[in-house]
Parts: sequence; C-alpha cells; structure tokens
Amino acid sequence: MNHAADPRIELRRALERNPGDGFAWILLAEHELDHGDALAGEVASRRALALRPGHPEALARLGRAQWMLGRRDDAVASLRAAATNAPDHPGIAVWLAHVLEDVGEAEAASDAYARAHALAPEEPQIAAYLLAWRRRLCDWRDIDTLAAQVRGAVNDGTASVEPFAFLSEDASATEQLRCAGLRAGMLARQIRPMPPAPAHAHERLRVGFLSNGFGAHPTGLLTAALFEQLRELDASDIHLFALNADDRSPIRARLQASAHAFHDVAQQPHARVAQRIRDAGIDVLFDLRGWGGGGTPEVLAMRPANVQVNWLAYPGTSGAPWIDFVLADAFVLPESIERDFSERVVRLPRCFQPSDTTRAIPAPPSRAECGLPADAPVFCCFNNSYKLNPRSMARAFAVLREVPGSVLWLLSGPGNADSRLRAAAQANGVEAQRLVFMPKQPHAAYMARLQHADLFLDTGPYNAHTTASDALWAGCPVLTHPGDTFAARVAGSLNHHLGMHDMNVETDEAFVARAVALGRNPSNLRELRDVLAQRRRDSGLFDMAGFARDFTDAVHRMARSPLA
Repeated sequence: MNHAADPRIELRRALERNPGDGFAWILLAEHELDHGDALAGEVASRRALALRPGHPEALARLGRAQWMLGRRDDAVASLRAAATNAPDHPGIAVWLAHVLEDVGEAEAASDAYARAHALAPEEPQIAAYLLAWRRRLCDWRDIDTLAAQVRGAVNDGTASVEPFAFLSEDASATEQLRCAGLRAGMLARQIRPMPPAPAHAHERLRVGFLSNGFGAHPTGLLTAALFEQLRELDASDIHLFALNADDRSPIRARLQASAHAFHDVAQQPHARVAQRIRDAGIDVLFDLRGWGGGGTPEVLAMRPANVQVNWLAYPGTSGAPWIDFVLADAFVLPESIERDFSERVVRLPRCFQPSDTTRAIPAPPSRAECGLPADAPVFCCFNNSYKLNPRSMARAFAVLREVPGSVLWLLSGPGNADSRLRAAAQANGVEAQRLVFMPKQPHAAYMARLQHADLFLDTGPYNAHTTASDALWAGCPVLTHPGDTFAARVAGSLNHHLGMHDMNVETDEAFVARAVALGRNPSNLRELRDVLAQRRRDSGLFDMAGFARDFTDAVHRMARSPLA
C-alpha cells in the first residue's frame, strides 16, 4: 500500500520561503493536528490568525488545538467565533458540536450537529454524528431515517463513519467489519508505518497496554486487579502507556504500582507515542481503546510493536491490518461471527472481561435518600444513555406495566435526556415518576446504591459491559437477550461464565416474561440473588489470579505465533 509523504515537510519549507502565506499556515495547522501535535497546531493557527485576523478556518484549527490540549472553554470560544464568521460551514459546526459536548452544553451540541446536517444533508459522516448524539440525548426524532442513511453509506462504501458509534446501530457483524475496515483503510493511506521492530534481546516478554482509561475510568476499574495479579505472577514485564493525564485517583495509583514501567504519554504527538513504545522494546502491544473516543489508532497504525492486539474496550473488530489478534471468549465471539473479524481470534477459557475484585462495597444510603420506594421492586439499567434506544426502553416499559408499583432506576443522562425518557414512558402507559434517575456518583457511592437494585434490565444491540460486572459484583442479577454481535453478547458472556444460563433469554418476549415473573414473586427474586452470591464465589468469573494465568498463557501464545 502506498503511503503519502508527510505533507508538513513541504509546507514548512514553503513557509520558510514565504512566511506571510496565511493559508499555508492554516494547512500546516491542520496537518499538525492530524499528527496529534496540538502545540504545533496551536502555533500554526495563531500565525495564520496574525496574518488573517478572524479567518474562520484558522479559528477552527485553533479551537481544535485548544480542545486537544484540554482547554475546553477556550476551544468553545474559538469555534463559536469561527461558526459566527462562517455560518454556512458544516465542518466548523461539527467541531463546535464536539467541544460543546465536552463542556456539558448538550442541547447546544445537538443544535450544532443539526445545523451541520441541514447544511450538508447528504454527508453520512455528519448524519452519523447527529444520530449518535441524538441517541445519547434520548432524542429519537428521525433516528430511523438517519440510521438508514448511515448504514447505507457503510454498506455501499461511500463513507467512513465512526466505528464506535456504529456499534449502537442494529447492524450485523459483517456490517461492523465493513464500517471498521473503511475507517482503517482511510488511516492506512495516510500513515507511514515504522520499520519492523528488531529482534529483542531481553529474556522476559515485554507486554504493553495503550489506553486513555488508566485512572477512574471503566478501563481502569476493570483492569486494576488484573494488573496487580499479573505483577504478582511476574511472568512478563508489564508496561502501561497512559494517553490520559494523572487524575490523582486511587485507581491510577494502583495501576502505576502494578506496572513494571508506567509511561505518561498524554497529549504527545502520535509519532512520539509510537517511538516510546518502540524504545521500550514491547513484544506484544494491547490496544485498550480501539475506535473508542480518546484512543489513538494512528499510533497502532505506525506498528510500534510486531504483535498488536485488540482487547477489552472496543467490543468488535478493528478492521485494521495493523491489529493481529483479538482477545475474546467462546461465548462473546462464537465461531459463527469469526469470519467477520479481521484479526485472528484468541479465546480465553473464561469471560474475556476482568473485574476489580478487591472492591469493598460500602453500606448503602436509605432507599428514600435514593428516591426509591420503600418496598416495591426496583428494576435498573445503568447503561449509558445512548444504549437506551426505543426497542430496549419499550421492553422495559412493558415490564413496568406488568409489575405494579415497580420502578426503573437509570443513570441521569445529558441535557434533557431524562425528561425525554419520562415522556416516552408516559406515551407507553407508564407514569413518569416510575422512572428514577441517579446523578453521576463516585464509584464507591454508585456501588453502594446498586445494592438496592433487584434486577438489571439489559439493553441491545449494545449490552451492559462494565455496568453488568458492577451489578453482578454488587449482588444484582442481570437479565439479557444476547444478540449476534460482540457488543450484544458481553452481558450474556458474564452470565454464561457464572453458570446463570436462565438469565440469557432468546427473545424480547421471553425477556419481558422473565422480568415480570421475577418482579411479581419476591421469593423467587431472593432465591435468584442467593444463587448469584454462590456463583460469584464458585464460578471463577471473578477469580483474577486464574484470569492472570490464562491471560499470560494467551499472551505467550500470541508472541510465539508466526506473526511475531
């Protein structure tokens, strides 16, 4: 495959000859940002603005640089100015929407995405942004039309939409592979790989993990205990490469203590991150973010390690030629969908998803303090709001209608998401007050409150993942309808490896019937919770020492593969 030369080289030469070319500074800023160098992008943007004050393209690049550097309010100001100066520019409206998301102006972000879509209604990438954000806001206007546009563009290969957002669509594993492959192909044409890594002379295997979640983040919460067990097992050297800054959390401290080497690569250009990985002599590199937000697929595309693995945070195929393996289990990635993965599949004998089994769960506050009824059944779903689609919520509303007095406990969503869900409940014959919303809590406080939940009602096609592990650890059974994709089978994998097969049902009708039967019979629900408590102790799902041994065996098998 042909890889373009770095365009920054020629632009810098041109600017040495003609430093007064404002447009060239804008182009240089764009390319610096695309290479992950926010500081250089900011400098180039400001040079452009000095030459062309108020130029919307220069302001937009400055806003992007400020956003990448974590200066969110500055980014909003720059991008609002850019949008004011170029009101008919859909790309600027999209970048403004991105930063409005980050500063919590959820409804304004939605308006900006809608403005971009109105300006470029045939552009599927913009339709995908609007669709994903409306799902997050539980704003279901036109989502079927938008979803059809996005899926159509993926299937005919006319657009490279974000693979992570596409996981929320009712698409097949084949379509997910096509979506990821389009995105990977675009990057592969832009990025020049490093030369192959030389043979390493070190005796012990060096295993690297790249993530933006090394802190109080779902990835950190899932992996902290595993990394501690890997350190105790001491069968290989563990290197963590943190794309996120130190959040001073206890989880971050545990991760740093568990690693043989902890590399802070936050806000560094992609090439510098890749070189840090190469310099560390990593034999097997795990991408713990994939196509999720905040990840750096550009770094993986440079091939800093000879063996690279997709695991944990992105529940699907990377579609990328630079990812060699995906680590899974036989339930979450059955043979029937293996052909829809670009990677070679390596399966663990237990659920692929680890958990923090060192957590002590505090005593809960009272039900009244949580806004819950004193003695009625409490169904819950603490999944992100973008997973609460019309089909999943119609299923939950059907359960509430059949279990008198019961409530559905949800995480409070962004913007007006809560009020929209209450309106949807009323439209489905459920009183609005039977939806109870929990504000975002520190993790320990959230786990304490979970003890009041009687039954977790899962969503599809994007399941509970970390939230399912949390519920099970807190003693709350999880009811799920496993689907046909990786993202739709994670909760089912947890139940399967617990031995709680009856909690995996085959249809929506069976889902409603099972939840209603449990909600109407408190003694059966108590018995189910007792079974969960026993299985949690005995099944091996939460045995992180055993997980560490299985994981190490899988890593060594990948390192010895012909790809190495």
